[in-house]
Amino acid sequence: MATKGNISVHTENIFPIIKKFLYSDHEIFLRELVSNAVDATQKLKTLSSTGEAKGEIGELKITVKVDKEAKTLHIIDRGIGMTEEEVGKYINQVAFSSAEEFLEKYKDKGAQVIGHFGLGFYSAFMVAHKVELITKSYKEGAAAVRWTCDGSTSFEISDAEKEERGTEIILHLAEDSMEFNDDFKIKSILEKYCKFLPIEIEFEEKILNNPSPLWTKAPADCTKEDYENFYKELYPFSETPLFWIHLNVDYPFKLTGILYFPKIKNEFEPTRNKIQLYSNQVFVTDSVQDIVPEFLMLLHGVIDSPDIPLNVSRSYLQSDANVKKINSHISKKVADKLEEIFKQDRVEFNSKWESIGTFVKYGMISDEKFYDRSSKFCLLQSKGNDYYTIQEYKEKVGSTQTDKDGKVVFLYSNDLIAHDSFVHAVEKRGYEVLKMDGVLDNHFISNVEHKFEGVTWKRVDSDSVDKLIDKDLKNESVLSEADQTSIKELFEKNFAGAGQFRFSTEALAPDDSFLTLIKPEWERRMKEMQKMQGMGMDIFGNMPDSFNAVINSNHPLSLKISKMEDGSNKEELVKQAFDLARLSQNILHGEELTQFIQRNTKSLIS
Repeated sequence: MATKGNISVHTENIFPIIKKFLYSDHEIFLRELVSNAVDATQKLKTLSSTGEAKGEIGELKITVKVDKEAKTLHIIDRGIGMTEEEVGKYINQVAFSSAEEFLEKYKDKGAQVIGHFGLGFYSAFMVAHKVELITKSYKEGAAAVRWTCDGSTSFEISDAEKEERGTEIILHLAEDSMEFNDDFKIKSILEKYCKFLPIEIEFEEKILNNPSPLWTKAPADCTKEDYENFYKELYPFSETPLFWIHLNVDYPFKLTGILYFPKIKNEFEPTRNKIQLYSNQVFVTDSVQDIVPEFLMLLHGVIDSPDIPLNVSRSYLQSDANVKKINSHISKKVADKLEEIFKQDRVEFNSKWESIGTFVKYGMISDEKFYDRSSKFCLLQSKGNDYYTIQEYKEKVGSTQTDKDGKVVFLYSNDLIAHDSFVHAVEKRGYEVLKMDGVLDNHFISNVEHKFEGVTWKRVDSDSVDKLIDKDLKNESVLSEADQTSIKELFEKNFAGAGQFRFSTEALAPDDSFLTLIKPEWERRMKEMQKMQGMGMDIFGNMPDSFNAVINSNHPLSLKISKMEDGSNKEELVKQAFDLARLSQNILHGEELTQFIQRNTKSLIS
């Protein structure tokens, strides 16, 4: 005998619907319905383990079928099923979740179900103009029930023919949703959202999922080969990762997962959508920027936490207390893992620094707590490709590279080839040079310089060799004050008109460069940082490059020019010297470079 009625919408339960606004992506409906089928199956397993469900439970796979001619989609499970009374309670009352009630009752029995809100079933109406539910409870003597609804608040419950326990949901697809009347489309959705569900999912007579993914196992039970094979399962065409972190947290929130460190070179842009978020093995999203710290978006892998609800918006994630705790915990676990490798096998850690360094430096710049943890294993690479922690390097060069103010000066280059002459000049003084050519190094240097006491950084081309590490030592000049002024004015007369070059003389070693063009450290840093941040319209971004031009008054060429008569080749010699200096700074190009080549060709001929 058929029963008719109206679906009861409880006002106290409608608010979560309004707040969450259900789903923005229509394909989510299949995830929700299959998740419900998994819940029903998991409940049966729990009841069987407690003895409440009698007899053998048999095969528990979930089957999804497309009937193209009938324009229907079927989701079939052999789970707990429902009685007519339960259909009335759980289906006809929107947002009354049977999952919540079951979890509360069996929370001490290890019950694991996915749903929380009781809204998943109604996602079916996003794609269906009519939904049928045929179900039979596991309870002895239970009769099969058919529930039908056309998307309005009206429904019909009637008797049904069904031999096996469980539930079959039949979606009669709406005309504007015929894209889901396609095997390939349904398969792709199942592979995306249901790839690791804990119950086997059958489609087109094939099992599509891995019910026991590696992150659900204890780390002690997993081998190196297991981790590498699972990585290939996630990213079939990627290189073998450097190493991985197996997350396994029970308190104060539940969190499992595996994060992989991929092989990367000198890259900065985070590779988005490489970390997948799951909730009880149900895929939620690969946009995890609110859950994973920004600097760890370079990682790959999986995070699974039932404490992150399925039906949530980004704004909710950002304000959720558990999300913030998870974010902080992941950062800590990564730092702990890196420190562990650093302490256990320093040689191996050094060999991987080219890839690891980008993660660490990005984290130190963007996360205060991560900086505190990682500053002890962050490495600096010398010109000779040796590696030191910041403290180790400070101790190594402290005896020779301490300036008059007691600060240890870290000299570095971001381009050893372009800075070759500068590097040679400082090495003649017995100084060491660091290789700092990463895209983040400018920000990193400023960050460390601010926090690491007693250290300052200078690029090798940022000052004259004796002023890079100012020890307050004065050298005597072979030129008189008048000669120094004369040679300085000669350069200014020919080249200082545009204001790009500020000339000065300095008594350096005779074998140091005659003329050195130096870009002030602070100005260069500001321009480079603003360029990286896309801040090209500010005062620094629009200013032309300016240089301090240091004339070595002890160089033989200075003595030669000072003795030359006006009207001779004096100015031509100055121009050639200036062109050589600009060429060393890569600022001679175009017509100027052509003229330089022509002048020097003539000098060779003559």
